[in-house]
Amino acid sequence: MSSLGDLYQEVILDHNRSPRNFHQLDISSRKVEGRNPLCGDHLTLYVRFKDGVIDDIGFQGSGCAISTASASLMTDAVKGKTIEEAKLLFSGFHNMVTGKLMGTVDVEMLGKLSIFSGVCKFPVRVKCATLAWHTLQAALQSDQDVVSSE
Repeated sequence: MSSLGDLYQEVILDHNRSPRNFHQLDISSRKVEGRNPLCGDHLTLYVRFKDGVIDDIGFQGSGCAISTASASLMTDAVKGKTIEEAKLLFSGFHNMVTGKLMGTVDVEMLGKLSIFSGVCKFPVRVKCATLAWHTLQAALQSDQDVVSSE
């Protein structure tokens, strides 16, 4: 396996076993539920905004390793970011995992999230990797409905 493949596997397994920000917020500005009916992934995302910044974020739920790791890495990446910065990260991540970047991943912007770049080769896994992100997008847009990856 390539070193990038090894890193991908190591980071995914680490964030699946010990997800960061895996908790409910006692006080949140938004609470949005996300579901992937194809494989059964589901999560509830809690976001607290303060002065246009994501002051705190957490999630609860269950899903495959990719879904859980993506939610964990996402919460780490957007905490402390402005709403606009979080939207830019969503766009960059989504373009990367759906193959729209065609090998030009902005590693500086995406940081650890760039380990998901190979997901675009597995269309079924794209929905797993983007579930938390679509749920965040709904929270950023004040959409309180259930988000589905379908």
